[in-house]
Amino acid sequence: MKLLPLLILLSLALPARADHGLSLDGHLKYPSGFERFAFTSPQAKVGGGITLHAIGAFDKMNPFTLKGSAPDLVGRLVFESLTVQSQDEPFSQYGLLARDIAVAADGLGIKFVGDAQARFADGSPVTAADVAFSFATLKSDQAHPFYRSYWQDVARAEILDPHRIRFHFARKNRELPMITGELPVFSKAFHGQHDFAKGDLTPPLGSGPYRVGRVQAGQTITFERNPDYWGRDLPVRRGLHNFNQVTVKYFKDPVVALEGFKAGEFDFIHVNNSKQWARDYQGDKFDRGLIVKTTLPHRNGAGMQGFVLNLRRPLFQDIRVRRALGLAFDFEWSNSNLFHGQYTRSESYFSNSELAATGAPTPEELALLEPFRDRLDPAVFGPAPRPPSTAAPGSLRDNLRQAVALLKEAGWRMGPNGLLVDPKGHPLRIDALLVSPDFERVLGPYAANLKKIGVGLEYRTVDPALYQRRIDAFDFDLIVHSYGQSQSPGNEQRDSWHSVSADIPGSRNLMGLKDPVVDALVDRLIYVSDRPALLTACRALDRVLRAGHYLVPHFHIPYHRVAYWNRFEHPVTPPLYYSPEDWLFAWWVKDR
Repeated sequence: MKLLPLLILLSLALPARADHGLSLDGHLKYPSGFERFAFTSPQAKVGGGITLHAIGAFDKMNPFTLKGSAPDLVGRLVFESLTVQSQDEPFSQYGLLARDIAVAADGLGIKFVGDAQARFADGSPVTAADVAFSFATLKSDQAHPFYRSYWQDVARAEILDPHRIRFHFARKNRELPMITGELPVFSKAFHGQHDFAKGDLTPPLGSGPYRVGRVQAGQTITFERNPDYWGRDLPVRRGLHNFNQVTVKYFKDPVVALEGFKAGEFDFIHVNNSKQWARDYQGDKFDRGLIVKTTLPHRNGAGMQGFVLNLRRPLFQDIRVRRALGLAFDFEWSNSNLFHGQYTRSESYFSNSELAATGAPTPEELALLEPFRDRLDPAVFGPAPRPPSTAAPGSLRDNLRQAVALLKEAGWRMGPNGLLVDPKGHPLRIDALLVSPDFERVLGPYAANLKKIGVGLEYRTVDPALYQRRIDAFDFDLIVHSYGQSQSPGNEQRDSWHSVSADIPGSRNLMGLKDPVVDALVDRLIYVSDRPALLTACRALDRVLRAGHYLVPHFHIPYHRVAYWNRFEHPVTPPLYYSPEDWLFAWWVKDR
């Protein structure tokens, strides 16, 4: 989430002033009065349409509530925020619905001046009252619990006049001005007639470049470009949103979706399956140039993906069991035999970035960790913990021996049917929940390795709607999950690791982590004053999370794999920090 053309250069030590952008480090790539973002093109042409795909279905239109599934892109294309994030900088924002922004000299508030030209799609003006309504709604129990956590330190909103609003902060936090700018804005009048939390298919009203057009419930949705879109000539919008229609078709299965793509049912696909990328994206249509297969470079942090263990289950509360499960995963075999050597092992919760812990702790990291030494695993104070490897001179056999020893030490003994049992005779059995059948080929060999040491792993793939309901309710033993990370982690970390989020349905603390040391380090990370302190806090937190063995680390790839029908043009320069779907909206249809 992120939102117009005049904001402030963030410097909490300086008097409040208005300017055109916000940045965590006080430096902005784009000066006041800039023409356009560098990842857009002045040659872009408006017209035509693009068809995309999604897996699953949708049963509501509001993407900001917990229950149900909203269509892909509705939040991005229909709604707008006060500021919009630049994809060329780690964490910088420029004004969208806000014309000017001023951060208070004491850092305890921020004032937004809304653009008087801003309009919802029905022609009604966007006012400070709409902004205040949106803030109050998202912090209420009508919205997804994430928002209450994310804006926890934004205490209240004060309407100054129809176009000016001030937010008051509960405490000083260098990230708060920026994440307050990410507030999506809804029409107060519209939701006076349509219940925000109802969860139906009523087309929403936003101020964005598109409106909801044709809808086939759960199957297809078309977004239509608003010809009267108020912000089309803003610097942050020039060269973007060039398609007259954006259609999203839903498929139940990724394999069926692939065949649909090659048959021309949709135009663009971001590929996450290495086997498909190596074997299935080839043939006559690729050879003739009808379909383009390419990679897009990026500088995104990879975060962490892995088999996430639900600590709410007593089985996983013993670190020896968690370590044993990690020892049974053979990444090197999987990468060679399943992934065509395309992946790099993820070792850090901040993989592929300078935020990852490396080597031994620095004196600055030790200053954060030493107060908790008696509550931390000694591994935290040595070289940064790394996942087990089967690369020579190691081997899977050696790892499984270690796993057996750990499980024996934890009190597990071999039972009559080949499974380990605890002192009460309960078998060591794990149920894994999947939403994509692609991961069955990864879990199969992993389950075979676990079987060798007496651990039963059963897995099944369910439809996306059921999967989401079970994830929101934390009803699983083990899942595959990816924790993405920005270049400037902050308040969102509370929703992933902090105790306050562990029991909130729908939170991102899927592992159910409740650790006072992690809580303290997350708080430290959120309230740092500068970039060096942020790096230190992230690395200290990374060490503690890695030493806890809360998941079995997977892998990442340092570029995007995409394929598309050759009917589009795009700017020469891609962004630095982006998803392919983000940059896609700077593309346009070729002249025929």
